[in-house]
Amino acid sequence: MKRLVGLAAFLLASTAFAAGEAPPFFPQLTLLALLAAGVAYLSFRLGLVPIIGFLLAGVVAGPSVLGLVRNEELINAAAELGVILLLFAIGIEFSLDRLARIGRLIFVGGGLQVAGVIVVTTLALIPFGVALNAAIFTGCLLALSSTAIVMKLLSDKGQTSSETGQVSLGMLIFQDLAVVVMVLLVPILGGRGGSPLDIVWALGKAALLVAGVLIFARRVMPLVLEAVARTCSQEIFLLTVIAICFGTAWISSVAGVSLALGAFLAGLVVSESRFGRQALGEVLPLQILFSAAFFVSVGLLLDVRFLLANLPLVAGVLLLVVTVKALTSAFGARLLGYAPGVALGAGFLLAQIGEFSFVLERTGREYGLSPAGLGTGGTQAFIAATVVLMALTPVLARLGGTIGERFSKSTPASSTAEPHEGFGGLRDHVLIAGYGDLGRRIAGALHAADVPFGIVTLSPDGAQQAQQAGYHVMLGDYSRPYMLAEAGADRARLLIVPDDEVEMAGRVVSVVRANYPNVRVVASAEERHAHELRSAGAHDVMSDHDEVLELLAHALRSDMSETGPRPQRREERFVPAAEVSLTPSQRASSACTHTSAATTVVPRTDGCEECLASGDSWVHLRVCLTCGHVGCCDSSKNKHATKHHHTTAHPLVRSVEKGETWAWCYEDKVTL
Repeated sequence: MKRLVGLAAFLLASTAFAAGEAPPFFPQLTLLALLAAGVAYLSFRLGLVPIIGFLLAGVVAGPSVLGLVRNEELINAAAELGVILLLFAIGIEFSLDRLARIGRLIFVGGGLQVAGVIVVTTLALIPFGVALNAAIFTGCLLALSSTAIVMKLLSDKGQTSSETGQVSLGMLIFQDLAVVVMVLLVPILGGRGGSPLDIVWALGKAALLVAGVLIFARRVMPLVLEAVARTCSQEIFLLTVIAICFGTAWISSVAGVSLALGAFLAGLVVSESRFGRQALGEVLPLQILFSAAFFVSVGLLLDVRFLLANLPLVAGVLLLVVTVKALTSAFGARLLGYAPGVALGAGFLLAQIGEFSFVLERTGREYGLSPAGLGTGGTQAFIAATVVLMALTPVLARLGGTIGERFSKSTPASSTAEPHEGFGGLRDHVLIAGYGDLGRRIAGALHAADVPFGIVTLSPDGAQQAQQAGYHVMLGDYSRPYMLAEAGADRARLLIVPDDEVEMAGRVVSVVRANYPNVRVVASAEERHAHELRSAGAHDVMSDHDEVLELLAHALRSDMSETGPRPQRREERFVPAAEVSLTPSQRASSACTHTSAATTVVPRTDGCEECLASGDSWVHLRVCLTCGHVGCCDSSKNKHATKHHHTTAHPLVRSVEKGETWAWCYEDKVTL
């Protein structure tokens, strides 16, 4: 299969080269990709999230600045694919059971939020002479939030499973359902027909669609994915998953439901099978690419000249949107019993205007409706406010979290996503990437020695056998960073790659070395391929299966002390600096909200305080920037630096290793 795909790609490339010219859109697409990558990199260096970089790239490339992009239809098509794949990925991370648990949040909380925004906006505009139909239309535009941006932010921070993430998702799902009704309301508001029966019929079709998808998910989809996965072909599996995603989204659009909601339902369908994690690992690279196109396409809409000429008007719209949406969203969450911190966090996270508002605004334009009844000026102000608010969403999310902490006396909800079942509790474990004959022998040896381990495999039969043996196992492509992260590679002491396919083993080794440099990697391969795998980053390459088992036995006898970075002896201490503090650039970073808690400290000891007292060893050392405590890092078996944070709530530590000046914030989970 791989050879056929490679041959097809070669023939296509040869044909294009022979033609001697690129498609008309290609130069624009190339320039846009280069610009997006450059601006995103600068944003990263400045401590901004990539979303802002992509939005800025779209603004710069748009007609009001450089005018690099003239074929906007191509970008818009890619953007729509980005939204579909993003919502599909979010759907996979959920399940029907989890969705059922937030049903009340969707329909009660989401209903209160949408109705509240429409009512408050209408009442605020009518005293200024805005017609009732235009005021209601404006309320509908403002009621919708950006599903793509909110879920992207939550996913990047691992907060989709937090209470704030659940509240946000519930309200966003209701908003996507409300779009069905809003599109049907537009002709009525424009005075050109439509009836309540049309709305009832549209909602009925949407309900039938959801019911059909749920039945399909329970009865048919696990069988389909089981048959496809048994081919062990990544190409066939990926094409099947994409077909499920696009097919469900298309059927949804035929039924009058948004493509994004259809894609989310498709993700739920896949999540019901045991291949959900594998599907997510395959789709993520595509989702990242097309999501970037979505944010660029939004930036293209902004007319910078209008924004500069009408700053007071745009600022007023911004203030109105943030105030109304934050308060109505928080109000809905509070009525359902959520803590003030969670409610306000979700409220500010949703305090922007969504991508489907653009669709609704274009539909309204056809029926003579415009934002606040201001015609072209209202449309431009609406677009400008929408783009600016999307760019400010990360700032608003951080502001909501800060305000929420002050209002709430309860402990903030955990910001980490739910780990894959069975792997969340593994620490200092051995990770086996592949479950062939050697993988089974290694697993048996580890099980007999009572050493914690986990298995990642592409083989459905192998996964089933491992599950029957009572092992921790995950089904998916172990060369994907996402799958390794789910399996706890960052917490593993040793990773063994008993894969007979050298190309696959090389990819796994390269990915692990790039993302987890402290994990020792052992691979199995024939002697003629040993240099190739060592060049990729493997610490040891064994050509004989018995050699791998001998190495494993040696590691077990030494209590696995050789599988990670070499622990320091007590006498290998560091020379304490006179003073340690954050650098000016670290203090100025917007990524951390706790830099004010950092002081200039003098390290209290020349090694880990607790380890020195007990005669134990460590790997690396960190100093607390609040009190000067010196503790060992999380690669050390005792993790005293983290334990000190949990005891004292001091947020910041800095490395005292030679040549290192970075700092880490436990609260914001960012490196400075």
